[in-house]
Amino acid sequence: MLKPENPLRGDYSQMRADYTVDQDWAAYTPEEHALYRRLVERQSRKLPGYACDEFIEHVNELLSDGIPLFEVANAILGRATGWQIVGVPGLIPDDVFFTHLANRRFPVTVWLRKPEEFDYIVEPDVFHDFFGHVPLLMNPVFADYLQEYGRGGMKAAALGGLGYLARLYWYTVEFGLIDTPQGLRTYGAGILSSGGEILHCVDSPAPHRVRFDLMRVMQTEYRIDRFQDTYFVIDSYDQLFRETAQDFAPLYARLRGLPIIDPSVTVGGDTLIPLARHHDLNRRSAA
Repeated sequence: MLKPENPLRGDYSQMRADYTVDQDWAAYTPEEHALYRRLVERQSRKLPGYACDEFIEHVNELLSDGIPLFEVANAILGRATGWQIVGVPGLIPDDVFFTHLANRRFPVTVWLRKPEEFDYIVEPDVFHDFFGHVPLLMNPVFADYLQEYGRGGMKAAALGGLGYLARLYWYTVEFGLIDTPQGLRTYGAGILSSGGEILHCVDSPAPHRVRFDLMRVMQTEYRIDRFQDTYFVIDSYDQLFRETAQDFAPLYARLRGLPIIDPSVTVGGDTLIPLARHHDLNRRSAA
């Protein structure tokens, strides 16, 4: 394997059997710390009115001057919910990922994007993983949901359910919206770490915002190369936990007989959230 241009990026040569690596915090350059601070500053300005309260409540507890030191964050996480983050060199196999989640370990990529990738990056980096995902691990119900998801994932391969489970992760953990008394907010890490989609998912009239339905979510394909055409909206993290803490085997059996739904369309049975209602709630909240 060729040595990557950035020795922290995608270097799997030092990983352990569980795909974890040490975070060589001393190897980050001043320029990388400065870039991370710029990313945090850009995104933090966009959180009010768009990010869920639970994210905003905890994100500042985990901020540091530059790229965070995982062991410091782990002390905070451990006290809050018993979760830990583990360094990984990049994308890891599904079974390894699920095993980490099932044991309350969240894999965080150790390398940072380049300056020219400031607005968009194909693979998750330390900013996406840490800033986008870790704050909600401080919320006990969401933390339990993610563990249940990992436990379900450990069984999914044998049941032919990996594709369906990937859609559930995509439309909740990465790109989920939640309906609050103040209006729509996002809790999805892919949105919370995106400079553009955090505004698009709440304000734009283009996407469909559909009330969460587990079967509908697992039937729906998703986009990886542009903003989402459809977002699914939960009522609470308790709802997520309840939906996940069940036997998925009969659901997978039913899903195999159902068509895959294009994300750009709505179907019969969808409950859509009108954008006007959300904007009205937002105005009242601001007042």
